[in-house]
Amino acid sequence: MSDFPPLTELAAQEEELQLRSFTNDDAWALGAALVARARDDALPVAIEISRHSHQLFHAAMTGATPDNDAWIARKAATVHRFGHSSLYVGQRSREAGTTFEEQFGLDPQQYVAHGGGFPLLVRDVGPVGVVVVSGLPQVEDHAMVVAALRDLAAQQSA
Repeated sequence: MSDFPPLTELAAQEEELQLRSFTNDDAWALGAALVARARDDALPVAIEISRHSHQLFHAAMTGATPDNDAWIARKAATVHRFGHSSLYVGQRSREAGTTFEEQFGLDPQQYVAHGGGFPLLVRDVGPVGVVVVSGLPQVEDHAMVVAALRDLAAQQSA
């Protein structure tokens, strides 16, 4: 899964994956679902969920390294700054014929537009936090987050 999804698809995901609310219990459920998937597939990922920059969940699976935490911080900073998934931000630059680094000139030790960071969006409120996965190829990190958010949104609608 190395092809980048088009910006229109990434924007549609952000519209679709708006939650009714986001509580500490929701953070736990979302984190536990991501950990279960990582365990089932033996994925070497780190996972972090925060609300208003307050860390509510963090896990590092077998094979994850401290580097993954650095990637998480950089992806989360990008989501906070731009209000979109980190993959969306990178794809917007790619579709504009440039790179994130060239377009914005931000410190690469602080910001990275690689997939895996996704805003936690509450309908009629806006962004309240970030969920980030790091450890897989970036499109797979992103897809893992999207699948877990889709399940959480469905549970809230049930």
